[in-house]
Amino acid sequence: MALRRIFVLRSIAPRVAGLSTEPQASEQPVESSGAVRAWRAAKAVRRPLPVVDFGNTQEAYRSRRSWELVRNMLVLRLCASPVLLSRHEQLLLVARKLLGQRIFDRLMKMTIYGHFVAGEDQESIKPLIQHNKAFGVGSILDYGVEEDLSPEEAERKEMESCTSEAERDSSGTNRREKQYQVHPAFGDRRDGVISARTYFYANEAKCDNHMENFLKCIEASGGASDGGFSAVKLTALGRPQFLLQFSDVLTRWRRFFHQMAAEQGQAGRAALDTKLEVVMLQESIAKMGIASRAEIEGWFTPETLGVSGTVDLLDWNSLIDSRTQLSRHLVVPNVQTGQLEPLLSRFTEEEEQQMKRMLQRMDMLAKKAREAGVRLMIDAEQSYFQPAISRLTLEMQRRFNVDKPLIFNTFQCYLKDAYDNVTMDMELARREGWCFGAKLVRGAYMAQERARAVEIGYEDPINPTYEATNVMYHRCLNYVLEELKHSPKAEVMVASHNEDTVRFTLCRMEELGLHPDEGQVCFGQLLGMCDQISFPLGQAGFPVYKYVPYGPVMEVLPYLSRRALENSSIMKGAQRERQLLWQEFCRRLCTGNLFHHPA
Repeated sequence: MALRRIFVLRSIAPRVAGLSTEPQASEQPVESSGAVRAWRAAKAVRRPLPVVDFGNTQEAYRSRRSWELVRNMLVLRLCASPVLLSRHEQLLLVARKLLGQRIFDRLMKMTIYGHFVAGEDQESIKPLIQHNKAFGVGSILDYGVEEDLSPEEAERKEMESCTSEAERDSSGTNRREKQYQVHPAFGDRRDGVISARTYFYANEAKCDNHMENFLKCIEASGGASDGGFSAVKLTALGRPQFLLQFSDVLTRWRRFFHQMAAEQGQAGRAALDTKLEVVMLQESIAKMGIASRAEIEGWFTPETLGVSGTVDLLDWNSLIDSRTQLSRHLVVPNVQTGQLEPLLSRFTEEEEQQMKRMLQRMDMLAKKAREAGVRLMIDAEQSYFQPAISRLTLEMQRRFNVDKPLIFNTFQCYLKDAYDNVTMDMELARREGWCFGAKLVRGAYMAQERARAVEIGYEDPINPTYEATNVMYHRCLNYVLEELKHSPKAEVMVASHNEDTVRFTLCRMEELGLHPDEGQVCFGQLLGMCDQISFPLGQAGFPVYKYVPYGPVMEVLPYLSRRALENSSIMKGAQRERQLLWQEFCRRLCTGNLFHHPA
């Protein structure tokens, strides 16, 4: 079956050796014992962290001319005006007609485009990237062009690209769980999403075009600065039907594990703390009639899974592999009907080829990033795509994060299962000896996810409140920071505009002895937002990056519209950034430094 092909990628990665969470000698990263001792000795000598003052406007805006301060205040004030924002699309259309395209483009570059976008192409973005770098701030390049589709066009494309040939056949039935079925009310994935770019599948040629843009973006990032990032969305690289079906497989397989755990009296435990007794598990599977007792015993051998006599979720996930005999018995019980159902759906030959090409595009991007010395940031997307996106990212990490983190996965901490996801991936990296790389975000799809869960009728995957999301973010972050003490090559990006979260990170780094010179912890914010966080961090020596979109003015307008809306939701409740900008402008005016030149 087609989905099994993805597990062929694991053939070059080491097998998960043991069933317990205790480290084994063979699982340690490949490096000399002397290097490890030297690293541990250096960690023992705890150096104080540089002091960072987020209220010092002179330092925060040292990289900005006074006219830029005025522009920033103007743009952020406009973003906080409900009246203007409710009519911003009509106003932009009228301005374009009255001014003409050339003057309109110039006006945009002087205002909202110039504030949030680096430039139109690879050459025009270099001055800003180099300027920011001079003040300690790196770049995550993101080609911000987005197709300007009507809601009807977006819905039609989504419905077509998320439905398989078998499901379109009137005789076929959709075996996917509700969460992983396409729904016309949510065909336009842009609805309710105010920050993330959205791709809709048109054809394979369009996916190839997206890949070429990503390749150019990687090349630009490598040419503009050392140690940069480039961002990629997997929905741009292939048919989303594959992501939906694969996510359904992974979710049902994981749920099957927890059903077995409940039978063994382990319901409610954290993912890594749940361990199934192999003998009891074999008996349960035998009762289902999936295979003979002899076959089942062959799946759980010391050679394949270890000698502890227990199976945790990481071991369980490793069983879905083209090299295991279990992979051809991928069935789980349907709770409603009591019948065994196959996990994998059949693909047509054309769908097989589309899935292969998606994997090939991912491989090409990863190889290009390695050649260019650029780290590849795989963006998170909707929860019904995310299990597949995370698993595909994990397979790339196994292959390319050998000596250092090259591929970074993104964890959305507004998800209820965020902590389990983070802890399992970090534990798997430790067991298998590859380098963990992650970006922690709160998430960009909250309103859409909640509405979809209610409409279609499945459990809301999002934490119930913003406060609960903050708790989850800090819990995940704290776990990763604790683990960094023992993993010298692991890295995390704290992608947050929340000053309290950044302060929490700095405090924990101080307590754990994680110095910014080691580069294990970095920070990320969007271009045009929270300079009072980014630049003080960069000037104090902390690795910090701006998420830098670029592209032609008219093609980036859809992105800019949502950026304006995002700032509306932020700025209505918090005016700190505008206040600091005004404070710095007044300081320069009073001290006769209005013509400040960044240096």
